[in-house]
Amino acid sequence: MTDTTDLGVNPLEDTESEAALAYAEERRENIRTFVRTCPDYYIRMFDKIGASAKFTATFNAMAGLFGPIWFGARGLWSWALPFLILEALGFVQIARGLFGDLASEATARIQSIEGTLELRREQLAAAIAEQSDRVDAYQRAVDALEASIDGFRDEAAALAEQGTTIALTGVAILIIVKLVQAFVANWALEARFSDWLSDRSIRSGLPVAQIVFSAVFMFLIVATAMVHYSFPGRYSLLTAFPTDPNIRLTGITWVEDFIAFCVRNSEAFFDGLTFGIRTLLDALEVILVQTPWIVIASLIILLTWLTAGVRTAIYSGAFLAYMGLLGFWEAAMTTLALLGTAACLSIVIGIPLGMFAARRPRFYAFIQPIMDFMQTMPAFVFMVPVIAFFGVGKPAAVVVTMIFGGTPVVRLTVLGLRGVPESVREAAISFGANKWYLLTKVDLPLASPSIRAGINQTIMLSLAMVVVASLIGAKGLGEDVLEALQYANVGQGILAGFSILFCAMILDRIVQGQRK
Repeated sequence: MTDTTDLGVNPLEDTESEAALAYAEERRENIRTFVRTCPDYYIRMFDKIGASAKFTATFNAMAGLFGPIWFGARGLWSWALPFLILEALGFVQIARGLFGDLASEATARIQSIEGTLELRREQLAAAIAEQSDRVDAYQRAVDALEASIDGFRDEAAALAEQGTTIALTGVAILIIVKLVQAFVANWALEARFSDWLSDRSIRSGLPVAQIVFSAVFMFLIVATAMVHYSFPGRYSLLTAFPTDPNIRLTGITWVEDFIAFCVRNSEAFFDGLTFGIRTLLDALEVILVQTPWIVIASLIILLTWLTAGVRTAIYSGAFLAYMGLLGFWEAAMTTLALLGTAACLSIVIGIPLGMFAARRPRFYAFIQPIMDFMQTMPAFVFMVPVIAFFGVGKPAAVVVTMIFGGTPVVRLTVLGLRGVPESVREAAISFGANKWYLLTKVDLPLASPSIRAGINQTIMLSLAMVVVASLIGAKGLGEDVLEALQYANVGQGILAGFSILFCAMILDRIVQGQRK
């Protein structure tokens, strides 16, 4: 019996070689299953790409020829859409250069000016006949319009001569994009193949339905863009959305009727809500505005020192001195009263709402679109229904501020409570912690950095509404800024703006600071 070790054959190496061959054969079969067309070509290309961790350029003629259609048919839509935009740009430039009326805008301006010029010439002739003292004025107007027409005619002639250059630019764009597509196609497809190996639900192959859909979609997009930019204004369907003005008028009527119905049937509720907001706001104004300034300044500096340290307290004192010396003290305290009312209500409502939503995903999924609406809708839009319900004045300004700035505390409370490690909660439960102890001693302390950040963001966003809220009678520093805007008083606007900034910095240090 012959010993393989005596013949120089290592059984371990032989086993590894067989495993490598089996893996290579399995990879080739997977590539055949994935691409389904030209498998030998893609096996060579994928092996070349997989041999290096860096980008490896290979040439795919079909991808370069058909461009976005190939990428879309292969399911590479993240590549297909950018290439579609670039190719459409190239085709549009070619069509504009060869068939487009490049001087159409200049010609339209010339026609518009010619009508005005004819009227001025008639006025000039009448003034000459009457020997009016406005002859010189009409003559200058006629000369200016004639010069303007000559300028537009020169511009139209220059644009008309640029057709060949524009067409050649489109050809260059198209060639460059085609080359890029050809060189990146195999690399992008190999990355999709790697994803397909771990998730077989990813579409593979080259289905006929996807080819047809991709081709029709790309053709319609490119053809529409070419027609629109080559023949501007000829087809109204491409320039204006087909609609009827009555649709908008009907929508406006429905909204106004709905708001009027709500106002009629909820007057007592909103009157009570207004009374509650007014009571809290008046109490804060008594504390901040009517209390001697030295008391309020001392309390703010002391609070800043206790929460953020001596250095921050010194800065707060300097900021308060700035507002006092420049005459913004009462306005700043009025702003803080308004802000304090809005922030307190937002926090009192937002933190319990976030605590309730943190363990109830369905409820949070329900309120999340509402919060998105509150945070993204421009303040001037929801200011209109707020005025309808609350009237004009400080309560309406408080509500507008709450709508805009009240969502971060809810979101970050949910984020903080959901970020509490389950292992910590399970350990507390195993030691006999009830729900109240778990909430107050485990969840809230661990989530406090996120909740504190939510409070900070609510205060900052509320300050951002100071100027907007002044439009409906909020007064305070926002009124000074608004007055500066109305009368173009740059100095007053900048000084009042710095006062708003310093209020924000003081509140931020108080909320976020922690004495070490």
